[in-house]
Amino acid sequence: MSATTPVYLNAASAYSALGVDAESMRAHLFADADPQTLRWTDQYSPGRVLPLGCLPEGVELPALDFAPAHQRSRNNALAWGALHALQGAVAQAIARFGPTRVALVVGTSAAGIEEGEAAARCLFNEGRFPPGFSYPLQEMGNVAEFLAQHLGVRGPAHTISTACSSGAKALASAARLLRAGMADAVVAGGVDALGRFTLAGFSALEAVSVKRCNPLSVHRNGINLGEAAAFFVLSREAGPVRLAGWGESQDAHHMSAPDPTGQGAAAAMRQALARAGLEPADVDYVNLHGTATPHNDAMESHAVHAVLGNGVAVSSTKPLTGHALAAAGALEAAVAWHVLHNNPQGLLPVHWWDGMADPDVPSLAPVVPGMRLGRPVRAVMSNSFAFGGSNSALLFTAA
Repeated sequence: MSATTPVYLNAASAYSALGVDAESMRAHLFADADPQTLRWTDQYSPGRVLPLGCLPEGVELPALDFAPAHQRSRNNALAWGALHALQGAVAQAIARFGPTRVALVVGTSAAGIEEGEAAARCLFNEGRFPPGFSYPLQEMGNVAEFLAQHLGVRGPAHTISTACSSGAKALASAARLLRAGMADAVVAGGVDALGRFTLAGFSALEAVSVKRCNPLSVHRNGINLGEAAAFFVLSREAGPVRLAGWGESQDAHHMSAPDPTGQGAAAAMRQALARAGLEPADVDYVNLHGTATPHNDAMESHAVHAVLGNGVAVSSTKPLTGHALAAAGALEAAVAWHVLHNNPQGLLPVHWWDGMADPDVPSLAPVVPGMRLGRPVRAVMSNSFAFGGSNSALLFTAA
């Protein structure tokens, strides 16, 4: 193996507000009319209706009766649901390489937070935890343990929890395992389920918008939260999409605000280009982190403009999915997968916003309805930026 050994995404699956199958996801991503996939609800914020990226109405997550009690969290059920479509590919990898040569890396930040909330309410109201409550439900490593055990994976298995860059970093970690020869295939992705604690925390930071999020707009005023799970099977064997490059950097600027200059984000993007051996002009589309907070969008606009210029097509898909936190980078990698795979006309995800650009930040080129390249897309960059200045950029190419 070497630092230039190709790494491929051989299979992909995602659960999100866009749907729970590839057809639904593609239909919403490439729609010319705004699909309005967010749901207005107070389910996680009683008395306060908010737009959230919930799973579509009627979707039922799988029961985890086969798992021990300490693994039966909604977060794990969300991950298991998304992995259903990949279980055949995982089984084939195990049969071919052996279970100890298949690894697993998953990004998460919520773990069993919903079950922990319920237990805390019971303790407050009744003075005791509910019968059968198991604290390990809330441990970050729980999801990796659960998935590895029930998929039959016996290679390295770990969780990454770096807030909103977790899912992207899981894919970069998978690529390093493959290039180091520590695995022949890796199941990698991210998952985060919605919960009251998450909504309350971001609301306390005054980061949650009561309206649909509005990335890049002068009127942007915060995020819409969402939930998702997205997973891939990666290997060194040729597949439809290649993870050609990745870059990671650390601002160390502020606990919850990015470096306003965008230097850290730009460094991650440049690393991804260098690792892929590509030039800025080779990138056809950028999936922005695009949270619609004043600080993030300003910083990211500076970074994209500095690295790629203002002509590359960009969009944020968070007005369709909400911000899925630790799962966001993996979900948006799935967006990149669909942009690059089986897309001969080069359809691009629309940037749904009010069209009122912020004059105080560098101008970019948001994707408009009906936009297409008229040819297959060659390269997609996907940005993920997290609390504490944890920056990640993934660069995908058509194989």
